[in-house]
Amino acid sequence: MPTDIALPAGITVLERGWLSANNIVLLGEQTAVVDSGYATHASQTVALIEAALGGRPLDQLLNSHLHSDHCGGNAALQARYPGVKTWVPPGHAALVQDWDPVGLSYTPTGQQCPRFKLDGVLQPGTEVQLGALTWQIHAAPGHDPHSVVLFQPEHRILISADALWERGFGVVFPELEGEQAFAEVGATLDLIERLAPHTVIPGHGRVFSDVGTSLAYARHRLDGFVRDPQKHVIHAGKVLLKFKLLELQRIPLEQLLDWACQTTHMAAMHSSHFSSLKLRDWITQLANSLVAVKAATLEDGEIVNT
Repeated sequence: MPTDIALPAGITVLERGWLSANNIVLLGEQTAVVDSGYATHASQTVALIEAALGGRPLDQLLNSHLHSDHCGGNAALQARYPGVKTWVPPGHAALVQDWDPVGLSYTPTGQQCPRFKLDGVLQPGTEVQLGALTWQIHAAPGHDPHSVVLFQPEHRILISADALWERGFGVVFPELEGEQAFAEVGATLDLIERLAPHTVIPGHGRVFSDVGTSLAYARHRLDGFVRDPQKHVIHAGKVLLKFKLLELQRIPLEQLLDWACQTTHMAAMHSSHFSSLKLRDWITQLANSLVAVKAATLEDGEIVNT
């Protein structure tokens, strides 16, 4: 849905929810889209972007990072607009060229992303023309080590991806892989504070302008994870289960548990933090916690997204 906060002419934000990242459509001499949603929403993504472009072709497709919910619609948009040029952060460019679904996180998270091509990289420290405006590219590691954010200095608009939401930030995936990345999350929040945006277009959720309050909330949440890393692991496990429920909507509980037990990230989180429990028992606890907070329901042996 369109945002209620006024943005400069030529910028449209398609708020998509949590399975698909928001799409940002920018119109000018050329047209551009930032982030393309999840694979199972690809046909809807194409239809929404066709409407936002008003019959114009799509010239540029950019990904803030290469998690499946931000680039899963790339292949569909490239098929619809064969002339589109696609740009990704440099850290994973070689993995896209060679198409490595393990290195790109799709296999370890049990998620989908159809293969797509790239034409260039979004180099931090440079600028890119999107629509009628020039945007700065800034490295924003933490949630993903290679993520970038885009900042428009004249209007002080930040496309923050999953580095900052109105209430929090994305799962810190490097931490799930045994790398220390909480400090990078904090450094990226500091970067955003220095940029001092008036308006933030997040990867998920509505556009917002009370940036100070959002930064304070994000730092409080980060401090909690630093003090208790298990809290972050539990949060990440529930996020991965919820993502699968958002994708499937309903699935027999035993099948969801089978899927989770075979998912690399789930097994790694269990091994590093909860090995005193059997893997299936730990995942069952996570599923039950989703039900307890009404993020899912159990119906005749199926777990159902709510």
